[in-house]
Amino acid sequence: MSDLQCDLLVIGSGAGGLSAAVTAAHLGLKVIVAEKDPQFGGTTAWSGGWMWLPRNPLAVEAGIVEPIEEPLAYLRHELGDRFDEARARAFLEAAPRMVEFFRSKTALRFIDGNAIPDFHGRTPHASLGGRSLCAAPFDGRRLGKRIADLKPPLPETTLWGMGIASGAELRHFFNAFRKPASLWYVTKRVLAHWKDLLLHRRGMRLVNGNALVAGLAVSAFEAGVEIRINCPARRLLRGSDERGERVTGAVLATPEGVIEVRARCGVVLACGGFPHDEQRKRALLPHAPTGREHWSAASRSNTGDGLRLGETAGGCVATDGAQAAALAPVSLVPLVPRADGSFAHFPHLIERGKPGLIAVTRRGQRFTNEADSYHDFMQALLAALPAGEPVQAWLVCDHAFMRHYGLGAAKPAPMPLGPMLANGYVKRGTTLADLARVCGIDGDALRKTVQRYNAQALAGKDDDFAKGETPYNHMQGDAPFAAERGWPNPCMGPLERGPFYAVKVVAGSLGTFAGLKTNDHAQVLDAQGQPIAGLYAGGNDMNSMMAGHYPSGGITLGPAMTFGFLAAHHMTGGEPSP
Repeated sequence: MSDLQCDLLVIGSGAGGLSAAVTAAHLGLKVIVAEKDPQFGGTTAWSGGWMWLPRNPLAVEAGIVEPIEEPLAYLRHELGDRFDEARARAFLEAAPRMVEFFRSKTALRFIDGNAIPDFHGRTPHASLGGRSLCAAPFDGRRLGKRIADLKPPLPETTLWGMGIASGAELRHFFNAFRKPASLWYVTKRVLAHWKDLLLHRRGMRLVNGNALVAGLAVSAFEAGVEIRINCPARRLLRGSDERGERVTGAVLATPEGVIEVRARCGVVLACGGFPHDEQRKRALLPHAPTGREHWSAASRSNTGDGLRLGETAGGCVATDGAQAAALAPVSLVPLVPRADGSFAHFPHLIERGKPGLIAVTRRGQRFTNEADSYHDFMQALLAALPAGEPVQAWLVCDHAFMRHYGLGAAKPAPMPLGPMLANGYVKRGTTLADLARVCGIDGDALRKTVQRYNAQALAGKDDDFAKGETPYNHMQGDAPFAAERGWPNPCMGPLERGPFYAVKVVAGSLGTFAGLKTNDHAQVLDAQGQPIAGLYAGGNDMNSMMAGHYPSGGITLGPAMTFGFLAAHHMTGGEPSP
């Protein structure tokens, strides 16, 4: 067994781990990042890349200035008796400093979300915008040969492997065959991507979470951080020095053999939570009694390693959150021609709010506002189903919707629909009765539901679930498209002409909330609530400061980046610059 020496060992290479690594390196520490997978980036590389970061510099520069009490009050209302003021205040005070550090001293750049509202517009102190940021598009060529080690975006969410940024870019793709300017934009993007495929075997214009990881990784390499792939952590090391007993490193399994990494300042656990740990899911997710009824869209290697490592050192996993996972409707996409029956897990984040789609249970009835957040959608589905019934619903649309927006992993025109019909992912019926029969839905109830919904869509008011009545709903909808058709509500359009289509969604998530209990410095706490010297948690290995609630988009990556930044400063004995 050989040894390595460093100041900080980070286990995991998503946003939380890389934020800590880059910050620590800039503070003068020698840093090693150990990644279990053959590529770095974790679930962050598959994500939309948005971060909830109130009072950030880009918002302030645009004239959106709010005192800390505003987002603090929003969280207090949203989290109720689970609100942790110390951690919330630490996050909100440090978030602007973190953004300024990364944009001024690293390769990472941001684009603003100044028009992106919080999820729950009826909650006091919710914002209409200015609390979100995303990584700006990034040139993958800056990674050099290490581009091969960057986890590519989730294939099912791309076009020929090309990531598409949310917002204006995505609208261009939806409108490519309706507006000449959009067609020209899409043509240039596709041609540039094909050129990248020929020259580099992957796209080089990185967007969303892929751009975030790439920017962090380039920043890490430039600061002297060593990122090691194919290096799962097997156990933590403990020892004593003049500071007392503490975590002093970890044992890694590398392609060259087992090694010990001694870390003078400590270890950050950032392994992505437990979305694919059947035992932990069985214990913490009531809708997954065997652990196999939950289909997360998170990275498949996120199997709870960090939580188990933390527990061996005396850490405790929180079990008192409102939800243990960041719930989302997921559809299972057959991976043809694989013979093992495996599926990709596609998260439905975009199309549910567009005009012309409804969600129903097998009883043929709507159960929620389809344009609400993915977490709220799933909570409503869980509440609507009788105990013990499989957690599933159907997203239903007509032909015009399918060819304009697509449905889940089935892409809009001109991409062919045939393969998704052939593999059974998309169900089709000439009439609603035909579709209901194919899907196992109550046909009479579905017909009545669509009839009622169509009348409401033409009137512009959802009397059942208030669809389209919050700023977040409006953003999820498509106001220009609806207006062209005379539909008053940007989230509602009638399902008129067959054939009709449906995709089944099941219980899933974007990741997990329940993690190791930490303080406002990201130190892991023991059973007595005392910090474990030398041990920190980041990303989804840290118990979410949102305590199982989901008040806005980006509430995973924003705190992950910020607490990684805070952890690095704490272990060096300093405070972030004001």
